[in-house]
Amino acid sequence: MRVEETAVPGSYVVTPEQLHDRRGNFYEGLRTDLLEEVLGHPFTPRQINYSTSRRNTLRGVHGVACPPGQAKYVTCVRGALRDIVVDLRVGSPTFGRYSVRELDAASGRAVYVPEGVGHGFLALTDDTCICYVLSSTYVPGTQIDINPLDPDLALPWGFTEPPLLSDKDAEAPSVAQALSAGLLARRQEDSPRRVPL
Repeated sequence: MRVEETAVPGSYVVTPEQLHDRRGNFYEGLRTDLLEEVLGHPFTPRQINYSTSRRNTLRGVHGVACPPGQAKYVTCVRGALRDIVVDLRVGSPTFGRYSVRELDAASGRAVYVPEGVGHGFLALTDDTCICYVLSSTYVPGTQIDINPLDPDLALPWGFTEPPLLSDKDAEAPSVAQALSAGLLARRQEDSPRRVPL
């Protein structure tokens, strides 16, 4: 399992080593012990969610207020998607910076999203299914939604036709509006990290 930090500090791309034979393949989708070596703190799954989307569906940018906070380990278990994480931590030197990855079921690649960082994706195929392994359970009223088409963020979604958005996402505030309303988490001091495996 290879773990590499993205352009957003504290966010990682995890690429599993796959074993192939004539029957198919096998890989470890999540090893919390190896992930924790890199993070320098525990990652304890508390909830697992799935969503299924048709092609050109845009979901996000979503996060959770701190407290309670919520880290995510995101994988694509069917289809393919363009995954974007955005640093929304107030006081972070990389505030507004984003990282883009394509996730698909064949590669098994995953993205770790730390607390205070926003997440969204564009489904690239019909029947795309994404899995979220979460560090905290759902707490009503703590969700943070940022408009994924906020021109100040200018996220490179790469769609060629208008995407399918929920009303909630289409009407979500911009980063500037969320910042002025005090909705975004403050940056926590980084914990020491070990060298990626």
